[in-house]
This record gives sequence, C-alpha cells and structure tokens, in this order.
Amino acid sequence: MLSALPRSALCCLRPGAGAALRRAMAAALKPLVAVGQVTSTPDKEQNFAACAGLVREAAQRGACLVFLPEGFDYIGSNVAQTLSLAEGLDGALMRRYAELARDCGVWLSLGGFHERGQDWAATQRIYNCHVLLDSAGHLVAAYRKTHLCDVELEGRVSMKESSFTNPGPEIVAPVSTPAGKLGLSVCYDLRFPELSLALRRAGAEILTYPSAFTVYTGSAHWEVLLRARAIESQCYVVAAAQTGKNHEHRTSYGHSLVVDPWGSVVAQCHEGPGLCYAEIDLEFLHRIRREIPVQSHRRHDLYSTVELVP
Repeated sequence: MLSALPRSALCCLRPGAGAALRRAMAAALKPLVAVGQVTSTPDKEQNFAACAGLVREAAQRGACLVFLPEGFDYIGSNVAQTLSLAEGLDGALMRRYAELARDCGVWLSLGGFHERGQDWAATQRIYNCHVLLDSAGHLVAAYRKTHLCDVELEGRVSMKESSFTNPGPEIVAPVSTPAGKLGLSVCYDLRFPELSLALRRAGAEILTYPSAFTVYTGSAHWEVLLRARAIESQCYVVAAAQTGKNHEHRTSYGHSLVVDPWGSVVAQCHEGPGLCYAEIDLEFLHRIRREIPVQSHRRHDLYSTVELVP
C-alpha cells in the first residue's frame, strides 16, 4: 500500500505526528532515477539550458540521480571545433553543473564530457570523460573512455575518434550512489562485455552507457546490446542518448532507456528531447542473482586457456 502512494505525499505529512509513517513511506519508496535525452549542438549555452531544464524537472519529480548523454556539453560539427570548445574539469561549464547539482539536490551522471586533460598542451588531444557529481556538487568519479570508436561502414558511417581523443588509462571502480553501486562507461564501451563483467565483479549494481549512437548503428544494435549487458551482468543498465539532428552532418538515434537485471526494458524515451524514469529495485536485483548465480558459475580458470588452432 505504501509503495502506491506518490512521492509528493511525504512532504504533505505534518512534522512530529506523522514521523513513523514518514519513515515507513521513505523506506517503501525505491530510488528513482531520471534518464535524459537531448539534441546537443555546437552551442554550449543552448545545450546547458536544455540539460539544466531536464535536471530541474527530474528533481521536482523526486529523482535522486539524473543521467545525461555523451556530448551533453556539445557536439561539434568538425574536429577543429570539437577541440576548440573543450574545457578542463576545473572549467566554467563543470562549475555550473556542480552548482546545478547542489541547487537541485541530485547526483548527476555526465558523460561524456569533452575534457582537456593535464596533457592537453603536449598532445592537443582530449578525453571523452564520464563525470559523476554528488548532490553537493563534488566530483566523485571521472572515467575516461577506454574504447575509442574507429568505425568505417562504407557509404554510411565514418568515425575515427582516436584521431583527436586519448584513450582512458583505467577502469574506474563502481561508486556508491543513492540508487546503488554505479559502474561508469561511455557509448562504444557498450560493445565490450569484458568491461561490464569487470565492473560487475567489482560490485556494480547499475551500469551506465551515456551515448550518441548513429541512426544506422542504433536501429540495429542499441537495444539488443543494452539488454545483453543487463542479462549477462545481472545489473540495471541505464543509457541516456543523444537524439535528432545535432548539426548538418550528424543525426543521433535517441531511444534513451533503462533495462532491469532480467533484461526487460522498464523505461524508454519517446522521440525528441525529454526524460524517462525508473525505480531501481535492488531487492529484485539480488533475487535474480540468487536464483541464477552465474557469477559463481563462471570458469575463470578456463577462459584464457583456449589456444588458436593453426
């Protein structure tokens, strides 16, 4: 019965007299996450306004953690513009997002951010950085994308991320958040189950893939890959996505979604910018892991022993 009551009912209870009921209601409510879908352009100010509007809307709905997609800061129309617009983690844009997190009292998953790292002066290359801010605006984690998207589909898709981006040097351990232990990835990382399984072994309960898939690859692979990562890791999977025409040379697939540990899509955005919401049920997650204990069945003693037959 309690779980059926709206979150707004908590703030309507009188102080003191309803203390026990307030505690019971708070315990009954599962963490709510919000997943953003935006159409970033080269206009950073316009992009911030759009993202900030979604964050404020999600906070009003009671979300504790808001996910924004790869390129939430901007999507440049060419490499030169992409590099020229990049900032450091100590720059003005990240300070604005830290202030937004504080004002709204929510955690923010921001990935990937076009980061000028400490080696910018020497390399003139950036990092594709997934930033996690807590509700006080503190930078809790920064994962730099390890798998760079170099893809050539003749006549359809051409990308060479490695031509202007440095690969990240490490996987970041899952972070405890109000919704659960969060494992950080970015977009093309989705195609590598080794990463999701490594995060699962390290304790992840939620895997997140902020992305900017093209229409061609997204329509074929997006949902099936996300569901596969959820099923094999027995984690929630949260994927915020770019949608629509980012500039004259690029259109993104969209379809931001949340998959539960059983592999069911439990939330999905419609066309265009917006939000979808999902409750994170960790009791359900741990029941799935008990009933199908694949983690304890893995044969790590065998997987590296297979040799190539000449």
